[in-house]
Amino acid sequence: MADLEAVLADVSYLMAMEKSRNEPYKRSTKKVQLPDPSCRDVTYKYLQEKIQISFEHLFNERIGYSIFKQYIMNGGSGDPGSEKALLFLEKIKDYQDMDSNALRKPAAKAIFDEFIMPDLLARDHPYDIEDAEEVRASLANDETSHALFDKYGNSIKEMMLEHEYPSFVDSNYYTRYLQWKSLEINTRVKIEDFSLHRIIGRGGFGEVYGCRKVDTGRMYAMKCLYKKRIKMKQGERMAVNERDILARVDTPFIVCLNYAFQTGDRLCFILDLMNGGDLHYHLTQRNSFTEAETRFYAAEVILGLEHMHNRSIVYRDLKPANVLLDEAGHVRISDLGLATDFSVKKPTATVGTHGYMAPEVIEKGSYDSSADWFSLGCMLMKLLNGRCPFRPPKCKEKSTIDNLTLTMNVEFPDTFSPELKDMLGKLLERKPDRRLGCKGRGAEEVKSHPFFSCLDWNAASRVKLSPPVIPPKGEVNAADAFDIGNFNEDDTKGIKLTKEDDDQYKNFDIFLPDRWQKEIVETIFETVNLEADRLENKKPKRSASVDLSGDCILQGYLLKLGGPFLSQWQKKYFHLFPNRLEWRAEPSTLANNLITMDDLVSVRECSYKTYDKCICLELCRNKKSSDIYLRTENEIEFDQWFKHLSATLEQAVQMLKRGGKMLRSVNSSEETRASLRHGLGMMAGLSPLSEGNGRATFRKNS
Repeated sequence: MADLEAVLADVSYLMAMEKSRNEPYKRSTKKVQLPDPSCRDVTYKYLQEKIQISFEHLFNERIGYSIFKQYIMNGGSGDPGSEKALLFLEKIKDYQDMDSNALRKPAAKAIFDEFIMPDLLARDHPYDIEDAEEVRASLANDETSHALFDKYGNSIKEMMLEHEYPSFVDSNYYTRYLQWKSLEINTRVKIEDFSLHRIIGRGGFGEVYGCRKVDTGRMYAMKCLYKKRIKMKQGERMAVNERDILARVDTPFIVCLNYAFQTGDRLCFILDLMNGGDLHYHLTQRNSFTEAETRFYAAEVILGLEHMHNRSIVYRDLKPANVLLDEAGHVRISDLGLATDFSVKKPTATVGTHGYMAPEVIEKGSYDSSADWFSLGCMLMKLLNGRCPFRPPKCKEKSTIDNLTLTMNVEFPDTFSPELKDMLGKLLERKPDRRLGCKGRGAEEVKSHPFFSCLDWNAASRVKLSPPVIPPKGEVNAADAFDIGNFNEDDTKGIKLTKEDDDQYKNFDIFLPDRWQKEIVETIFETVNLEADRLENKKPKRSASVDLSGDCILQGYLLKLGGPFLSQWQKKYFHLFPNRLEWRAEPSTLANNLITMDDLVSVRECSYKTYDKCICLELCRNKKSSDIYLRTENEIEFDQWFKHLSATLEQAVQMLKRGGKMLRSVNSSEETRASLRHGLGMMAGLSPLSEGNGRATFRKNS
């Protein structure tokens, strides 16, 4: 029966994987819907405060660029050259991603012939003619560097900024961009957003599951750490440290973080799913790897270590079991629970796996990235020889293993090439200052070793090398669920979580916009846009227009408490002006309600029944109507409306105070007084009926 359950779990998991690869949006069970276009004003002001409103921000975002491209391809501002320029820019980016001169040479010539030569012949070249001559000369000399078209790329971006971006901002495409940004800003990821499949691993604090994100269908790995188990082992700092380290890394050579959140009893990391097994698993299937195969794995691991070391992070737990393969056979470093920052203070703790730890780690001396290069040497020996050099067969005594690490001189088989022997000998040097990678140039020292002379590091950094092992498809490449086992719940029976425990994790949750946008664009972006267009087209077209007079501060939908006995939250469209707040049923209808700033006593945050964050507009006592209660659909809208309502009231009060003093001043001329009376009347929400003898009378605006 247990075997049958394990098989069913594997089948379900593999089916989810297959459907995630092919049209993952069809696997989504939670519908993503964009907010109403009326969010444009609030979202724009929020991004403006965060200094995230610019052409550069938009152009470098996946969603921003995708929408800007749609705008250009559908005509843009009307300049026919913009579409060709954007296609030119994309060709340049494709060219820059090519690995070798052999590939770049024909691509560069094709770009020149398609985008540069025709304009030169027609004497209608919209770019600097000197740039064209530089490219022509480079091609004549067979020079095709990655930077060949950089000047053209910069010119195209400048052209887009000057000629297309202003009209884009005034278009519905920009509204759509702000709808996506509003969705991004207000997204809070929680465990209900994921559907769990089979368990794929277990560690000291928790378990790892294959899971599917229900709104996009994308597959991830969910690492769950149990708070009680963390408390039992006093691992709180380690858990938070892992989250902090993961938030700092973003490279194809490390299993990266996408989201982090918590439940009442768990800390959850949503990580890239690596479904190809780990190097230890594949090593057991074949006993050892060849030098060429090991060179490939070493290169991608070195690039992962380099990424961490450049951020002053030492990994401290490099071994085959922590190097995972994706479905294509490329590898990534995983499990950063022991990684630590050495920028302020070098670590001294003895942590890691015995047999892979550097001598300075065993001896509890201070160390930095040096420890990882020693571990790399140990791991490469394991891949090449089938065993770690400092772990005798069947030996489990940690003290014996550590003693061998500190004293034993490693001998290399005669089958190893001289270059390999030399590199391993320098990586396994016991003194850090004499070790390869520790003499001042870091990873560059290792990458430039003769062992890697036949390897294209540029191709490796772009994940373009051909993997030696491609994991079999249709297999889980992990131990059976029942072999992985479960925790004994009796271990944590007496552990109780307190408020102090929760306080340690109060800032644990993390949302990475770049990773979210990547997921969206690769899955449901087009589908959601089409659905939003369909809903917009279904809305009735109204002929009535609203004159905002150009001085509207903020506009959008709010929920206003109304109905019989103030029992219903009614959706209304609000406009905030310097002197009044108007609301109506829809944006395009005429306002049928307003209050002036003169009617208001205060704007305050309050709770109303089950709603924590509401805005109370306290009216003057002589007003017959009761105070006005408003609420928003998300925290960003609340912050913006509360901030601008409060500031507008404050400015109106200050204006009325200053104006009153000036009216009472004996030095004020009748003309000045008349002007002030007009301005104060407008601030109070009044319109002039008549003016005469330097005096004016007013009526309420309607």
